[in-house]
Amino acid sequence: MTLAEVGRVSALYRYPVKSMRSESLDSIEVGWNGFIGDRRWAFVREGKSQSNFPWLTIREAPEMWSYTPRFHEPDKPETSRTVILAPDGREFDVADPALGDLLEHGARVIRQGRGAFDAMPLSLISTRTLASISTLADVSLDPRRFRPNLVIDPVADNAYPEDDWVGSVMKIGSMRMRVDRRDKRCVMVNVDPETSTKNPAVLRAIAQERDACLGVYGTTVQPGFVKVGDPVVIEL
Repeated sequence: MTLAEVGRVSALYRYPVKSMRSESLDSIEVGWNGFIGDRRWAFVREGKSQSNFPWLTIREAPEMWSYTPRFHEPDKPETSRTVILAPDGREFDVADPALGDLLEHGARVIRQGRGAFDAMPLSLISTRTLASISTLADVSLDPRRFRPNLVIDPVADNAYPEDDWVGSVMKIGSMRMRVDRRDKRCVMVNVDPETSTKNPAVLRAIAQERDACLGVYGTTVQPGFVKVGDPVVIEL
């Protein structure tokens, strides 16, 4: 088997609660369902539990970005108590009905053992892609706006290098993942993760120049551990 290094891990993000603030990690265990503890909780909108997209997200409630979840035992997220720090400084257990009331929309929380993913359990974007779309949208874009698990600093200097990785198997740390397809984007990318303000120029640039796709989705081929700085190697 031939191996080709295509980059290194620049950042790792986990989202304990779908659409709430991310955790920046130095290392993470990756299982069959993605990052351990990723998107294990999600809020469902009243009257939408049987729909194709029941989730309450920053699309309906941009202020969700301002809520900070954390695991009491970060190394044991599957069994740890999860607490949420609200923007007003109050702390709630994730299952506290008062938190759902605060979020409005008739929200109630559910626990997703396999993660509340829109498509696939792993998402990846490169720093070159972030720089390229920032230029097109004429705004500096935080990678968290695109809610990736892995941010890769690529070797290639082309504008969107991860497009070339689709269909490949990558070894990152002791984990292996298959890059399955490009990531189709929606209006959620317009929301700034710090201010919760919306900038429609972001999705407009992606739609006009990228067929609304940015970054890639993937699935686990071999569970393992990943840390910032790990080489990203494609199996040829």
